[in-house]
Amino acid sequence: MSGTGETAAGELPAYAERVLAVAELIPAGRVMTYGDVAEWLRDEEPPAGLPSAGGGGPRQVGRVMALYGGAVPWWRVVRADGRPLPGSELRALAHYREEGTPLRTAAQEAEDHIPRLDMRRARWDGQQNGGAAP
Repeated sequence: MSGTGETAAGELPAYAERVLAVAELIPAGRVMTYGDVAEWLRDEEPPAGLPSAGGGGPRQVGRVMALYGGAVPWWRVVRADGRPLPGSELRALAHYREEGTPLRTAAQEAEDHIPRLDMRRARWDGQQNGGAAP
């Protein structure tokens, strides 16, 4: 196995496949936190055709997204504080604005003046109706 977590055959680890599958399910204009994804994977059956073995918490979800998330809508899996991914803020903000994701204006005292996600309105609970998380 390589240091990137890929198997000898170059396949994604089962947990990574599941995390990426969840990221692809998040509707445009909505987000889930790393912790939401980890909890969803514990509570739900894996998407059809994907194995159910393995698991993890928010840090493991973040690691999967860092290593493999470029091919999925990575900007929809976020930190719980609503701040865009450090180093990718402008790219993420472009996606959020294009998709109509609810944002909050940056506080006057904020150094970077970068808006945050309005987590109360943008958070997706994993339900097909697109409802906000509790």
